[in-house]
Amino acid sequence: MTTDHTDHRPASPHINDALLSRESWKIFQVISEFVEGYERLAQIKPSVSIFGSARPKPNHPHYLLGESVGRQLSDAGYSVVTGGGPGTMEAVNKGAYQGRSFSVGLNIELLNQEPNEYQDICLRFRHFFTRKVMFVKYAVAYIVLPGGFGTLDELSEILALVQTGKTRKIPIILMQEAYWRPLIDWFKNTLLPEQMIDESDLALWQFAETAEAAVALLQDYYKDKEFPHITLS
Repeated sequence: MTTDHTDHRPASPHINDALLSRESWKIFQVISEFVEGYERLAQIKPSVSIFGSARPKPNHPHYLLGESVGRQLSDAGYSVVTGGGPGTMEAVNKGAYQGRSFSVGLNIELLNQEPNEYQDICLRFRHFFTRKVMFVKYAVAYIVLPGGFGTLDELSEILALVQTGKTRKIPIILMQEAYWRPLIDWFKNTLLPEQMIDESDLALWQFAETAEAAVALLQDYYKDKEFPHITLS
């Protein structure tokens, strides 16, 4: 015997025209962020997107590493793109700003977070997802410095985009292997046996300990390749 649940289904929601109008206007906010991002960033190629924590202070080893990474990349001819905030982001922008290429900040509107002062191009975003597209759009590589939840979010995003073919395979460099090793071991010892990832996915990233080593990995990867025009498919 079957029971007809039709009478228990909720009625279609009433359409509130005023609310619908306000929600629809948010589409234009999103479009405006994309348009400004594309227009301002089209000149920065080739660029490297760098992720890291907002927390390290200027005397912290992670801050000093970030500053070195930014400077080395900038002097090697790569524009440098960060989240534009304090901590490691500030360090990377500072190093890049002292070099010969563009220092770019993709700033997000958050409480108590202001753009750092070391940016040739400073963009502000209200929406995380439009900002994430800008990190990917012109990148020829990703460098991930030690960080927390936000950095893990960005790392997961770029691994998923490359794994699924939504972007071309480009270098993903994790700085300081000891920091990332427990996570990588979990990928290998848990995700792989559970068939949540493939063996080939464990080759999506490389490790580097110094800024010089990271730049050398990029130069070696592109020595016989053209810089790709990265887009979301």
